[in-house]
Amino acid sequence: MAIDEFFGKRQQMVDTQLIKRGITDPRVLQAMRKVPRHLFIDSALWSQAYEDHPLPIGEKQTISQPYIVALMTEALRLQGHEKVLEIGAGSGYQTAILAELAEQVYSIERLPAIAKNARKILDKLQYRNVVITVSDGTTGWREYSPFDAIIVTAAAPHIPQPLFEQLKIGGRLVIPIGGEFSQDLMVYTKTGESSSEVENLGGCRFVKLIGSQGWKE
Repeated sequence: MAIDEFFGKRQQMVDTQLIKRGITDPRVLQAMRKVPRHLFIDSALWSQAYEDHPLPIGEKQTISQPYIVALMTEALRLQGHEKVLEIGAGSGYQTAILAELAEQVYSIERLPAIAKNARKILDKLQYRNVVITVSDGTTGWREYSPFDAIIVTAAAPHIPQPLFEQLKIGGRLVIPIGGEFSQDLMVYTKTGESSSEVENLGGCRFVKLIGSQGWKE
């Protein structure tokens, strides 16, 4: 099936789910209009690809609802020159949105099969500025640090210290923080080696961030 079969649904998604709920960054809106979300999920779910809710991608993981993807991405305030670290590649959809907006994306995924599938789709869509590795995302990717921005697409009980350390001064970390079943979407702007400005974007619900600096299995 052709990618653009869903062009109209993407435009409708942006107009009704994103703009009407306060997403204003024109670059984020353009990326959301462009990236074919349906290709990142099983074809049996394509009819739901542009609806306002998360969808399963296997191994108890989900692809976030479009609004949350846009909200988290907008909070990073990307200009196009950045090096971004993504914790939790998942389906690869958020990764593709980041790849549209940043110079280089480094993504860590804990589950090998999920990572392999994301890489396959990103290659098919010719995203050349994405590197994916299978590892414990809570420890970051020190080799390529410091990062201009870090986005965490799973919920943590607290900020994993390695991620804060690998963020540039002035950089932004977007992460859901809270308990197992409900969290707040937090934005930390690093102002010093151990200081930050904090903004709460509101309640959310994500799968758990598993790792040495997150939740245990």
